[in-house]
Amino acid sequence: MSDPHTMDALARLVPEGARVLDLGCGDGAMLAHLQQTRGCSGYGIEINDANVLACVKRGVNVIQLNLDEGLSMFEDASFDVVLQIDTLQHLRNAEVMLRETVRVGRVGIVAFPNFAHWPNRLSILSGRMPVTRRLPYQWFDTPNIRVGTHADLGILAGRNGLTVLDSFGLQNAKVVRRLPNLLAGTSVYKLSR
Repeated sequence: MSDPHTMDALARLVPEGARVLDLGCGDGAMLAHLQQTRGCSGYGIEINDANVLACVKRGVNVIQLNLDEGLSMFEDASFDVVLQIDTLQHLRNAEVMLRETVRVGRVGIVAFPNFAHWPNRLSILSGRMPVTRRLPYQWFDTPNIRVGTHADLGILAGRNGLTVLDSFGLQNAKVVRRLPNLLAGTSVYKLSR
């Protein structure tokens, strides 16, 4: 998630001075942003070598780990907030990692591309898989191993006994609370046990 306005919108969900774990942190931009603007501390988890190096160059603490192996190295409530931003759709064990997110953190913040956004629906109606700014890949070269909708995550959270503290969409870095499943390209959930 490279858009600075979207990063700001998500950062506002993280309390000042929070201890944060950023799952699938990429190049560490979000955690660096939280350190600089909100006084947060914590770690990023990343598997890609180039991204791990980018984190180190940014001064972000990073652990190289495959998230499909789980988070057993962390105790319950080790962090105030666990972020899963544009990570869930890449994981084979998405349901387990959703539960682990709220086990390891007092609060989990999950953001992912909303496949039910209206331009995606139009694409499907025309017989093609969507290619948008939020879903920029063709069906045959996407790193996403699954797609989901805003509504789907709410159902999955309930099925796993998680509490939805807040949910909304983001579109062009603006919060969408009215019909987020239809009107937002990004789905955001704030969850707890």
